[in-house]
Order: sequence, then structure tokens, then C-alpha cells
Amino acid sequence: MSTGKVKYKRIEDLPGVGPATAKKLRELGFSTVEAVAMASVRELMKAGIGEKKAMEIINAARSAIALTFVSAEELLKMQENVERLTTGSKALDTLLGGGLETQAITEFYGEFGSGKSQICMQLCVNVQLPRERGGLEGGALYIDTEHTFRTERIIQMAKYLGLDPKEVVKNIIYAEAFTSDHQMFLLDHADEVIKEHNIRLIVIDSLTAHFRSEYVGRESLAERQQKLSRHLHKLIRLARAFNAVAVVTNQVMAKPDVFFGNAIAPIGGHIVAHTSHTRIYLRKGKGQIRIARLVSSPYLPEGEAIFKITENGIEDVSEEEAGRKKR
Repeated sequence: MSTGKVKYKRIEDLPGVGPATAKKLRELGFSTVEAVAMASVRELMKAGIGEKKAMEIINAARSAIALTFVSAEELLKMQENVERLTTGSKALDTLLGGGLETQAITEFYGEFGSGKSQICMQLCVNVQLPRERGGLEGGALYIDTEHTFRTERIIQMAKYLGLDPKEVVKNIIYAEAFTSDHQMFLLDHADEVIKEHNIRLIVIDSLTAHFRSEYVGRESLAERQQKLSRHLHKLIRLARAFNAVAVVTNQVMAKPDVFFGNAIAPIGGHIVAHTSHTRIYLRKGKGQIRIARLVSSPYLPEGEAIFKITENGIEDVSEEEAGRKKR
């Protein structure tokens, strides 16, 4: 993450980057100094840059935003820059250690109707709240792959929180992805939009839908996983460069060979499992009730939280409602 003062404001300011090179870099999705700093030599070489020159450009970008070796003490100070975004439910926030972390990927997976998209839309509103109310005072970038985003739902949630719906809608940058390649293209070219609009939340809903439908059969599995890996690594690099919350939703599949325990598994295998820092399994309770299970986290214990989805958005449940959750 950026911890120092950026002395290069545009990629053209980087040593060795002229107008022609800058144009090629932008075409590849490297529109900001932060994006170049997070790039690999091989990625920059695609712009017709030699290996040595590519390394020099990357090193200059990294020195500008202080991406280098640090002591554990300095790392602790850097981690103090990590912020948290409220979900709207105190119970769910507590499960997540105080809310969703910036500079990390949080994955919500579950069956249809479990509340994945509802949470994503709620987060798009919450991120615009002042920090004292659990927000990050920034905008949201929403990549929609299943046509689940609803502006009217955003307006409902914004009104309940006392926000101006027109302003809230204005601060959400939306794009619909029509294929997996289009989905990757949108994220690859998102860094300039993120910087320009003070984006503090990046949502991909859903991460795996296009990949699942386009790459069918064992012979295409390796290619699918390789692309998913590159896509997720681009996402985490953006989240770290801009101190943003990254959220993905994921579909699930049945495991017919499982006779005991949970027979539902998220799509994407080890690639998604290892790249998502925090994984939340959502399932339906009775009526408006939803149960969230923290499946994996680098430092938080497994556990469950109960919340509800109402016309107001994501809310806590009463003790009486919690008692009836599984009836």
C-alpha cells in the first residue's frame, strides 16, 4: 500500500516513459503510478518495453509509493492504515473483527437467495457513510456479471440511512460484464477510475459466473484457474494500492460424494480459496433471517452471526428472531 508521498503523479512522469509508451501502458490497463508499481516485468514488456527498462520503470514507481522491504515495526504502522467498513449489522461486523478490511478480499458465497448481492449493494451505500458511522467516505466500483444490481434497492437503503439518494447513486461506478474476458478487461482498466472517483470499495458480483459457464470440462480447467488467479491478483493489487475494500461473491456447487458435514462447496477451487483472505458462507434462515458462517480468515476464529435482510437493507435481528432462526 502507498505509505509515502507520490513524487510521480502521472505515468508520463516516470523515468523512461514517453507519450508513446504511456499510451501503450494505458491500453494494457496501467494508467496510474500505483498500477505500474504493482506490475510485473513481464506485464510491462507487453508494451514493447525491454526487460531492463521495464524493471527501471517499476522500481521508480515503487520507490514513489514506498513499496520496499520494511521492518515488522514499520509493517505494524502500515497496518494501522487498514480501515474497516460496516456491513450494517453489528453481529456480522463482530464476526468479521469489526467490519470488512481494506487491502484484502472478502468473499461471500452461498446458494441463490442467500443475500450475496444484497450485502454488496448495502456496502455500496455504507462505504459513503462518514467514518464515525462505519463508512470510508468514498465511492464504490461495481462489476455486475449476473444483472443483479438494482438502483431502486440502493435508493431504499440510502433513504433509510438518511443519505441523499441522488448523491449515493452518483458515487457508484457501475459496469456490466458480458463475458469472463470482458470482466477481466474491466478490472484491468479500473485503476484510473478508482483514483479519479475516490473508490474505496470494489465489488465483483459474481466472480465465477462467467468462468463457470464458459470453461466446461476438465480439459479447460487449467486455463480457467489460471485466468481466475490473474483476475484475483489484479483485484488484490488494486485493493492494496488504493487502500480499498475488495468484495467478491461466489456461486456454489453440490458435492454428491459428501455424506457427512456440509455438501455445498464454493466454485473456484484452491485458487479462489487461497486468494480470498476472508470467506463467508451465507445460508437462508426463516423468512428474512440469514446465517453467516466465517469459514476462513488469516487471524479470526470460525463462527456464525445472524442478520436479516429487510426493505431497509442489512439489519440485526432481535433475540426473539434469533431464537427462531432454524425453525
